[in-house]
Order: sequence, then structure tokens, then C-alpha cells
Amino acid sequence: MSQNPTAMSLLRRSWLLARSSYNCTNHWTSFAHTHRRPFSSSKKLGQISALKDLLKVSEEVADALATNKPVVALESTIYTHGALGNDLDLEGIVRRNGGIPAVVGILGGVPTVGLLPHEITRIVEGSPKKVSRRDIAYLVGMGIAGNKINGGTTIAGTMILARLAGIQVFGTGGLGGVHRGGHESLDISADLTELGRTRMAVISSGCKGFLDIPRTLEYLETQGVLVSTFSDGRSGSVDFPAFWARDSGIKSPSVVQDEKQAAAMILAQEKLGIESGLLFANPIPEEFSIPRDEMNAVIEQAVSESTQQGALGSENTPFILRKIRELTGERSALANKVLVRANVERAAKIAVALSQLTAGESVQPHSIKKQSGFIPFESENNPFDEMKRETETTSQADILVAGSVAVDLSCDYVGEDSLEHPTPHLHTSNPAHIGQSIGGVGHNVALAAQRALQIPKVRLCSMVGDDLAGSTVLSSLRASGMDTSYIKQLSREHYPASRTAQYVAVNDANKNLVLGMADMGIFTAQSFSEYWNSAVKESKPKWIVVDGNWAERDIRAWVRAGKQNKARVIFEPVSKEKSTRLFCKEKGLESLGVFPNHGVDLITPNQYELAAMHAAAQRNEYFEDPRWWETIDAFGMRGARDRFVKITSVDMTDAGIPQQAIQLLPYTPTIITKLGSHGALLTAVLRKNDPRLIDPAYDRFILSRSFNDHPEIGGVYMRLFPAAEQVEDIVSVNGVGDTFLGVLVAGLAQGGKVENLINVAQKGAALTLRSHQSVSEKLGILRGELIAAAS
Repeated sequence: MSQNPTAMSLLRRSWLLARSSYNCTNHWTSFAHTHRRPFSSSKKLGQISALKDLLKVSEEVADALATNKPVVALESTIYTHGALGNDLDLEGIVRRNGGIPAVVGILGGVPTVGLLPHEITRIVEGSPKKVSRRDIAYLVGMGIAGNKINGGTTIAGTMILARLAGIQVFGTGGLGGVHRGGHESLDISADLTELGRTRMAVISSGCKGFLDIPRTLEYLETQGVLVSTFSDGRSGSVDFPAFWARDSGIKSPSVVQDEKQAAAMILAQEKLGIESGLLFANPIPEEFSIPRDEMNAVIEQAVSESTQQGALGSENTPFILRKIRELTGERSALANKVLVRANVERAAKIAVALSQLTAGESVQPHSIKKQSGFIPFESENNPFDEMKRETETTSQADILVAGSVAVDLSCDYVGEDSLEHPTPHLHTSNPAHIGQSIGGVGHNVALAAQRALQIPKVRLCSMVGDDLAGSTVLSSLRASGMDTSYIKQLSREHYPASRTAQYVAVNDANKNLVLGMADMGIFTAQSFSEYWNSAVKESKPKWIVVDGNWAERDIRAWVRAGKQNKARVIFEPVSKEKSTRLFCKEKGLESLGVFPNHGVDLITPNQYELAAMHAAAQRNEYFEDPRWWETIDAFGMRGARDRFVKITSVDMTDAGIPQQAIQLLPYTPTIITKLGSHGALLTAVLRKNDPRLIDPAYDRFILSRSFNDHPEIGGVYMRLFPAAEQVEDIVSVNGVGDTFLGVLVAGLAQGGKVENLINVAQKGAALTLRSHQSVSEKLGILRGELIAAAS
């Protein structure tokens, strides 16, 4: 086969693909497969247009490809024609390892990359066909003709569609191969020929163990396919695996040590434009493998019975697999589940490593330049140049988080006397478990929003230094799938004193914070720049979250930028000291604004931060502003103590919590005060036309009604939400409040109401309480509940 002499570089190809992946109602991919013969520009454009009309790519996958996030293709026959049950959680495995899953299949005649769960269900329940290369055009053509057929794609079918979408890594179970006696019957799986012609990295546990492994490897060699087996710490040559068994007795053509090496090979294949696949064999975990001799005996019996009963062609493999399962007493089924999960996990890690490798070379789409030898087409009038202008995607985001990202150290006291004396001793060294992670309030909020709903586009605006910690932070963010395009890395040349932020938490034996030390100087040493203004303008976010780590002037600048671009603004106080920055002395700063012309829409303090903010507002004479008095008078707050006690409690009222919230309300018309195990207190201004003012179901939460002539204010709403659950098995308190806000803003970005989202946000906080990480990896389980609450 001839190869395209002007093959695209990986990044140019991915970008061009992503730039042409959107139309008015759907997200579609462009033509990304390298053409084998040169042809006219008009023909090129025709094929591009045709593919846009045929191939559907989910919004999440298209966005991931456009921003160099790690993506892993998954076949759909494992759902439609497999016998492993529905508890594999392959998509969850990809996400937990930092990747974006892309299940491939044909839904109603439409080839789709990035099937959603309900779409997979529709395919499974719709009498799906098994789809290999030969079947794709048939099903899609029937769909065009009005006969909507569902199909589960095999390894070959998945490779084709995933490659057209621009995906490079595919995790699966076991590859097809040359059947025993295949030299006479020519029974050879289409998987092998597909690897010979489609550039895709396939991670599998070798080929099915009952196949002719030596002839399979020989056939792959003829097809020009790289075959390499993970050594898993073994030295020298290793065996090519035999699916259920780690060893086949046949040496692997080559050995790969780790995911980074595999990613480097994928990148090399892409940059060289070699149009054949790569097979990375991942041996089944040793504890679940079945010894080779034992498995060979089972296979011989299964193959013999299939021959005796005439199970040939497409019936052969299913018959043998059923017989093997029967003969091994379900051991083979368990091994099958384990190996496919292990392969998908390894595929995700390879995709992350590939994303990291390409990140250092990547050029931002707006500044892509032609590089010698890596130009899509040699033409003065390159059709992709015009397409690039016509299909330019925006960097629009649902949520923009402006805040800190830091390297976190968590020190948990584990002294011998911790049961009687849980607090570490002062003025001496204490034994501890010390863990390191990437944290920072802004990072945690953004990550929680992303993990909770997985749909909203979340961007973090932050800064790191040009140091080892900064590089670690950027690598970690990319590995987690977060967009780093608005993370500024300050050069040592221009900002010599700018170190990446770090935070040290010292916790007692019960995981409660004893002392926190934060080096966040990088966020107060720099002034709000036009760069950040541009970030807000480009992103057009629905919500901006600003944390208190910024300097006072920068907090006001973020608020101003948000309001100028019609975003709603949340302020997260961070700590008692930093919470006061919102109510600073206003000399030379733009006014904070009073309802209904307020700058900040929502704040989320705990009770101590609320008290500190109230004290700062009082100290700096915010309560002397005539506009504040006008708003307070409109609340109609006469004789409110009894109502405070009834809605909250005597203790909360005596502590001044509801009173402080009311007095800050003119500046921030929605306040959620986090009360730990006591829940959360919502206090909000109601406009005159708010239906809750006249709905009897809400009467107990109406603190007051306005009876004066204020044009906007209808009353005040106050509601205490009990804790969603009491958590006994606390692992860490770090990031709990940030998780609460991240889940909340994810729901708000989908149009949800604050009062409907608080309980879900509390459940997210509880998940983080049980997690070693600052944001629980399990937040995705709240997705359905969050969507329901936001609807």
C-alpha cells in the first residue's frame, strides 16, 4: 500500500478534526483518515462534507480531541454481544485514570463515537447487528434509506470509526486471529487485516487463547503491525500472552516496559504517517490467570467438540467460548472480566501519557504554523485553511473558576497516644502519615464541577511558577483531563519571586484540621491583567467562581469582568483572613454594588468566615452606605428573632449567624452558610414576582415580606438544610467545602435552583470526607441526581 507523503502531524490532524466537528445542532467529526491517493481539492471537500453528515461524535469527545485530552475508544459489542454482564464499569475505569471514554457503535443507522449510557441501552435493546468493516456501509446506507438499524462494533469496526474521529488508543479484551486450521480454511479474523491498514493502538490480552497464536503473529508481521507485550517488570524476552494465561510459549516480537514507552511509539507512528496499527499485549493480572497447561487441555476439548458439532465460521468462536466457560466452572468468565478491565485501565494510562507527550509540542490552534513535511495537503489553496475559518470553535465555558492551584501536603498525626491525645504535640516532632496531592481552592472547585456532571465545560484560571512544582501541577491537571489553557506559568525571568503555591495541612488523629499553612503569594503579587479580561470574554461563562486567594484589587477586577460579560459571580471566602478581602477598604476600588445592582451573586462562607466578613463590612463602614439602609428597610425585618429561632435554632441565633447573613445580604443577595454536621443555611433576597412569596408550601421559609415601595424586593427567604448524612468514617476534611461548591455550581450551570441543589452538594462533600483526595473520584455517581435536581 502507498502512504500519503504529506501526512499530518498528530496535533495538526487532531486540531483540524476538532475545528470541523460542530454544526448547529450536533457535533460531527471531519474527514481525518489520511487519503491513499492524491485527488482534487473539490473531491477532498466533498468527502469531508459527507463524513460530517454521517459520523456523529459526542460533544464531550469532540471537546477532548480539540483540547488534547486523553481519549480511549471502547467497542460496543462487549455490551451488545458479550456475556460478561453490565457491571464492567469500563467508562468509569477510563475516567478514574484521567481519560475520556468513547464507546463506539451504530445507533439507528448513525455511526457514533462517544455513545451515552442511554444510547447504549437503546442499541442493546434494539436487536443490534455485529458490525465489522464490511458491515458499516450496509448499516449506514440502510439508515440513509430510512431503515434505522442498530449495531455493536467489533474490534475492526471500532478501529475504523474511532480513527475517523481522531482517536488513537483503544482498549479491549482479546483480539481475533488465525483460527486453528486457518491455513486451509482461511478463517482469519478481520481484526488482523484492520490492524494492517488502520492506524490505531489496540491494547488487548493478546488474542483468544484457542486461536493459532504462531500463525496469528506471523500474519500480523505480514500486515506490518507492531506487536509488543508489556513486561510487567520482567527482564529479557517475554511471552506473547494467551488471553486467560499470561504465557503462550511463543515469544513476543518485542517488549514494552511502561505506558510512556507505548505512548512514544504511538506518537512516532503518527508523526511518520505509517498507516498501520499497533498491538500492545497486556498480560492478564497474575492472580486471575489460568495456568497454560490447564487451559490448553480445556481448549483442546472445546475445539474438538466444535469440530465434531460443525460449529464453523461465525459460529465457531461463540461455541468455543461457551464450552470453555462450562469446562472451567466460570473461572474463565471471571478472568475475562478482569483482563478486559485491566486492558482498559492500561489504555487509559497510555492515553494520558500520550497527551502529556504531545502537550510539550502542541501549538495553540490560533497560532498553528505549517511545518516542513507535515502539511495536510500540498496545495496553494488548501481546503482545510478555509474550513478552519468557517468552523472555528469558541472556547466558551459553562463555568470559569478564578482561583488557586497548589501542591498540597496533608499531615495526619498518628502518635501512640492518639486515642487519648488526638492532637499533635507542640514544640516537638510528631509521627504522621504525609500525603501529597494537587489542590488549591480554585482547582478543587473546578475539578469537583467537572467530576460531578461531566457535561459542563469548566475552565480554571490560575497561575503556577516556572519551577518543579509548577511542572508537576500542569502534568497532573492534564492527566486529570482538565483544561490548562488558562493556567499561566510565570517565567523566572520576568517573575523571579513567583513560586508555585503550596499548602500544608496538619490534622489531628481524627482528621480534623489543627493548623494550615499556605504560601499563596503568587496570587497577591500579580495584578489583574488584560490576559484575564480576555479569558472571560473568550469563555463567555454562565458562572464565575472567584476565590479569596487573590488580592483585594483583583477580586474586584474579576467581579467587574464577570458582570461586564453577563456572568453570574460566586465568591468563595477560602479562610477567615481571606474572606475579609471582599469587604476591604474601598479606596481606589470599584464599588461592590448593592442589590439589585450587586456585583457578587452568591457567597459560600462557613460560620467563622461569615462572622469575619460581617466584622470587616462593619469595620469598613459598608453598613453606613445609604443604599444598604434602603435595602435593609425594604426587607421588613421587624421582630425577626422569633423567626430566626424557628427557622434555625436558639444556638445559631445567639451566635448571630442568621443576623450576620441578613446584614450582608444587600451586597450578596444569596448566601449559603456551611455549618458542617449541622447542614447549610440558605439566606436569599426574593424579588417581588417570586412565586414562593404566595405559595403556602414555602410559607415556613419566608422570613419576611416587603410592604414598602421598593421596586425589586419582595422579601427574604431563609431555610436550614440539615446535613444530607452524618459521616462517621472520615478520611480527610481537606477540600470538603470546595467540593460542595463545585457540585453546586455544576448544577447552577445547568439551570438548577440553589435550594434544589444544596442536598446534592452536601452528598458530594460527604464523598470527599471519605476520600484521600481533596475531591472525591466518585462524584460522578451523583450525576443522575444532579441532573434531576437541575431540571
